[in-house]
Amino acid sequence: MLESHYYKDMVEAGCDEAGRGCLAGSVYAAAVILPPGYQNAELNDSKKLTDKKRKALREQIERDAVAWAVGIVTPEEIDKINILNASILAMHRALDQLKVRPEAVIVDGNRFKPYKDLPYTTIVKGDGKYLSIAAASILAKTYRDDYMDALAEEYPQYDWKGNKGYPTKKHRAAIREFGVTPYHRMSYNLLGSGELSIDFKD
Repeated sequence: MLESHYYKDMVEAGCDEAGRGCLAGSVYAAAVILPPGYQNAELNDSKKLTDKKRKALREQIERDAVAWAVGIVTPEEIDKINILNASILAMHRALDQLKVRPEAVIVDGNRFKPYKDLPYTTIVKGDGKYLSIAAASILAKTYRDDYMDALAEEYPQYDWKGNKGYPTKKHRAAIREFGVTPYHRMSYNLLGSGELSIDFKD
């Protein structure tokens, strides 16, 4: 069972992101405030759950949470400010949308920037330690997966339904064959090895 809170007697929001390592698509982040003393033995790091389980848990989280929100940063923004800053910005955008103002923030990973005047703590592998971060990881992952599935309808050749924009062999082979889309992150090494030799068509 994961821990219910890090800060004692404070309204705490857990944050996590999805899609940092992807070659294509926006980065998504979620912020979740769970009720005091909340328990859910099924919540865990989204990467350790099946797709079906994540979707079922998303419904539970949205029903049970005191507040939740999802923040998005586009590929164009990622290319301008880099993926680390974009991931943090996505978390800030999620926090901005919460209907209840948190008094503290806990974040998966080891990097964050102050949000307003709130105390915050970064927790490595926090999505496997704290319920609210696990809940945020599930929301960020499922909403981003839905978004990549929709983009896959537009660009089926990149296998985004299967790889969700991550750098698989099939994804990179498609970039070699078909070039890039408006959703690709141009600041990334899209081909993986050697020089970028892509014909950048509009």
